[in-house]
Amino acid sequence: MPAVTLPETLHIPAFQSFTLAILLFFAGQKIATHWGVVRRYSVPEPVVGGFLCACVVGLAYALLGTRIEFDLNVRDTLLLYFFAAIGLRSDLRTLKEGGKPLLILLALATLFIVLQNLLGMGVAQLFGLDARAGLMTGSISLTGGVGTTLAWGPIFVERLGIANAVELGMASNMVGMIAACTIGGPIASYLMRRHAVHGSGARPLDVGVPNQQLTVTLDYYGVLRAWLWLNMALMLGGVITPLFHEAGLQLPMFVGCLIGGIVLRNTLGQWMLSRKRRKLGQFHWHSMRQGLAMISDICLGMFLTMALMGLQLWALQGVMGFVLTVLALQIGMTVLFALWLVFRCMGRDYEAAVITAGFGGIALGSTATAVANMTAVTRSHGAAHRAFIIVPLVCGFFVDIVNALIIQLLI
Repeated sequence: MPAVTLPETLHIPAFQSFTLAILLFFAGQKIATHWGVVRRYSVPEPVVGGFLCACVVGLAYALLGTRIEFDLNVRDTLLLYFFAAIGLRSDLRTLKEGGKPLLILLALATLFIVLQNLLGMGVAQLFGLDARAGLMTGSISLTGGVGTTLAWGPIFVERLGIANAVELGMASNMVGMIAACTIGGPIASYLMRRHAVHGSGARPLDVGVPNQQLTVTLDYYGVLRAWLWLNMALMLGGVITPLFHEAGLQLPMFVGCLIGGIVLRNTLGQWMLSRKRRKLGQFHWHSMRQGLAMISDICLGMFLTMALMGLQLWALQGVMGFVLTVLALQIGMTVLFALWLVFRCMGRDYEAAVITAGFGGIALGSTATAVANMTAVTRSHGAAHRAFIIVPLVCGFFVDIVNALIIQLLI
């Protein structure tokens, strides 16, 4: 019989890729349920299934020479829906209570961005590279994420002459995302044991449902209302994002959708809630909140699963030594910074532990990773409402602006 020849690149269409992501999510849920280590350290379920797929894909390339590439266009849309939902749940009046912690976390994140870039530039010089190449292994790929990496990559290639800038950034982002997904839960668990901090119990969660709660009551029309508001937030985000680009800030689309959700929640939504005699308006808003939470949770889980299953580990070839060296130092610095500064400055309580878990996502992965880490912790230990207001605003909006200014200054 003739030998079966595998194609050099195996492309998986969008529908099959999304279906596989659902299966991987359930696989991760099963593993997280039965594997005590994963459950104990609150590793997000999508991380388990998505990273398992990335390892299989990497082995297929290493052993068979076949690249398996997934069509993940729907992933970006899921991210937009997730951040629009965060915005729609953000009542800016609550920031009067959390205003000072927000400023503290922003200051800590700003300081860490500077340290991140100085470390990347220093290691780049040790490896005989252009110091500015180290920025691609600093806040561009780690704090900024994929969107910021792809936005700055062409500038480094065309203007600064760093030919492998995009590869450096994407490889660093891959390693950073994997680390961000795995350190958040253990950090929170350690802090809660070390400082005898206890969770808030069974209060309603900001994202998702508690581990012990297997079913939730959903209203058919409430889900459709939530979908309507989300679509309006996405359309508003499509108007806001180009305005940032015209101002010279290359902020990703999800930031515009987050702001769009915040604007709708605190204008039209607040008007509906404040007019007590408008019972229909109040019913409309309250009936869609449960549907909004469920859609948000689904989008976050699917996005994170698809982000990890799409990792191309072979992109590390050629820059493995430099990337692994600088990322090992970046991860170590993140853990120490979170344990010694973030937790203490944020109040040394349960909310601070949840924020500290999210800081790993801020520093090494993405805003979605930060929220996924916090969600995994709160599912086991109870809600942390202030954390879910502060962290998305800081790392989804303010940090991107600060990051862009610092990168421009260092260049």
